[in-house]
Amino acid sequence: MTESFAAVEHLLAEHAEIETLLADPAVHADAGRARTLGRRYAELGQVVAAYRAWREATDDAEAAAELIEGSGEDTAEFAAELPALQEAAAAATEKLRRVLVPRDPDDGRDVILEIKAGEGGEESALFAGDLLRMYLRYAERRGWKTEVIEATDSDLGGYKDVQVAVKARAGSTDPADGVWANLKYEGGVHRVQRVPVTESQGRIHTSAAGVLVFPEVEDAGEIEIDQNELRIDVYRSSGPGGQSVNTTDSAVRITHLPTGITVSMQNEKSQLQNREQAMRVLRARLLAARQEEEAAAANDLRRSQVRTVDRSERIRTYNYPENRIADHRTGYKAYNLDQVLDGDLEPVIRSAIDADEAARLAAAAS
Repeated sequence: MTESFAAVEHLLAEHAEIETLLADPAVHADAGRARTLGRRYAELGQVVAAYRAWREATDDAEAAAELIEGSGEDTAEFAAELPALQEAAAAATEKLRRVLVPRDPDDGRDVILEIKAGEGGEESALFAGDLLRMYLRYAERRGWKTEVIEATDSDLGGYKDVQVAVKARAGSTDPADGVWANLKYEGGVHRVQRVPVTESQGRIHTSAAGVLVFPEVEDAGEIEIDQNELRIDVYRSSGPGGQSVNTTDSAVRITHLPTGITVSMQNEKSQLQNREQAMRVLRARLLAARQEEEAAAANDLRRSQVRTVDRSERIRTYNYPENRIADHRTGYKAYNLDQVLDGDLEPVIRSAIDADEAARLAAAAS
């Protein structure tokens, strides 16, 4: 076995061990553990498949080469096949090298996505609504479930701020298909260039909306929160939510004192429901903050991925007059903005995934 792939042995053993565990009904009594094991098993399955393909391809190429070298008979037929066998072995080697590069351990997580209007006033709020529709349509194409958990409407039908939970389809275990694996690249400033509905003279304006993406906490115990470190304020809701919304103090604002992170929730009718939703978002934000600190301290391969939640980074421009979409990080550009806004976001996200994978491969090789 090639020395550079010696590390595969312990991964093969781990894959076999998890396979045994997943066959035990007792393991599935703990849904969280079973889900974690299932995702790891799917991830290691890619390594096992790539490793077996590599062994088969390299063995075939080596056997053909030895036969040509050691045989005194006519070897023209084997010699003709050797280049193709060697090419297949090289491709299998590259595939194995790729799957061995450590991926983001959070790729299989669901996410909470937040869109906030920025510069541009009412036009920015309308654009935030367009982005929300784009993500909802994209999620629908992927078979993901979505839930708007908090929204602050603008006067013209846009959103000043909207938060939506996005969950992978039931039974999905491949981390590459995870919601975080695909949507984590959406964090940043999204800029729009178009004629606003409020513009009477037909001039093109530029405005922006910010997108934040947080991996959702699957188990409340994963992020321990000291209740003594929370300041919880209740107040009367101002938005829609039923007849009782304006007559009771159902809205909740939770401030995590050590970090200063504040989450407000008023969409639900009861104070308890709003508190639960606010804690859900708070845990996700605290998890993201913890991961960012760990990545900065370790300066590891996940740094580029965590950085994408920074809203100060302008990542993409949506140019309506030219029907153009452009991603400034990857250089991706296409003239099908109308289709992208209707949920055809896959090629844009794929450009970010490919760029990130190339960076991780380069880092692993250095």
